[in-house]
Amino acid sequence: MSTSNDGEKINVLLFGLGAIGGFYAFILSKNPNVSLSVIARSNYEAVKQNGLHITSALHGTHTIKPTNVFQTPSDATPLKFAYIILAHKAINPSTIPPLFKTCVSDSTTFVIIQNGVGNEDPFRSTFPANTIISCVTWTGAVQTSPGVIEHGKNEDMQIGLFPNATLPTNIEQDRLKTFAHLLTTGGTKFNIESNVQLKRWEKVIWNAAWNPLTTLTGTSVQSYLRSSPAATQTAKSLMREVLLVGQTLGIPLADSLPDELVEKVLDMPGEVFSSMYQDRREGRALEKEVILGVPLRRAGELGLEGRVPVLRAIWSMIDMVDRGITGV
Repeated sequence: MSTSNDGEKINVLLFGLGAIGGFYAFILSKNPNVSLSVIARSNYEAVKQNGLHITSALHGTHTIKPTNVFQTPSDATPLKFAYIILAHKAINPSTIPPLFKTCVSDSTTFVIIQNGVGNEDPFRSTFPANTIISCVTWTGAVQTSPGVIEHGKNEDMQIGLFPNATLPTNIEQDRLKTFAHLLTTGGTKFNIESNVQLKRWEKVIWNAAWNPLTTLTGTSVQSYLRSSPAATQTAKSLMREVLLVGQTLGIPLADSLPDELVEKVLDMPGEVFSSMYQDRREGRALEKEVILGVPLRRAGELGLEGRVPVLRAIWSMIDMVDRGITGV
């Protein structure tokens, strides 16, 4: 396992200091061998002046002071980082990787903690010689005010490599194990997956249904599903279409997943909304591309255009809502 040499700390840069990014910044800050830098945008002044405050049902109440607080990746120049963690919302994904060119060395590993599928592609295109670790998180947290995070009891993450054929397997595995060690030291729950894309597609099937349906109806998932048999059928049809795309790509998704996800959400305590629902309410751009756009585009590439009518209809409506928010 690769760790710091002769007391030298591991330089980590985290981009996207919202609820999820803030939570994992806290986890990484618990490792004395990590020098943590963060890029904070809307909450820059609060975090710069007061640090990051977190109240967690599992971890207690803490205030962390990152080594560096930057507003943009270019502010981090000339520092180079062993790990660059991307925890921002995946809005206009292709525009983000070029921002990090001054922060990257040949040994930099990108860690992507985001919803959706296809998130790794822009980074692989921009940085073809670097390692990418892909992460799927089921951690529940909210940022109640700038730099103030509240975390409940939901905490889990699956991590795995997005393999780079140009790099020796042992090097990539070593980088994965080192990052896993940082998470272990931070005391968070996670699993290493040999096929993390399976976990990505399982979650995008969840997100592709509940995110747009709560956003378009303005109701909780449970309220929508209980509104009529047609509502439940629409949700399951949407999930089955995304599942079909994943299966056609070779992802070993179970046919039973849509039924299982509906049962799961109906059994959950409390009303379930979605991050996309909250983004619409607060006038923020919607995370539409990696949740709906990529599956729809893959369907076209695979010749499945005629088999995803619900996905196409939902995409068209969410796209219109998003354009109304952003004016683009």
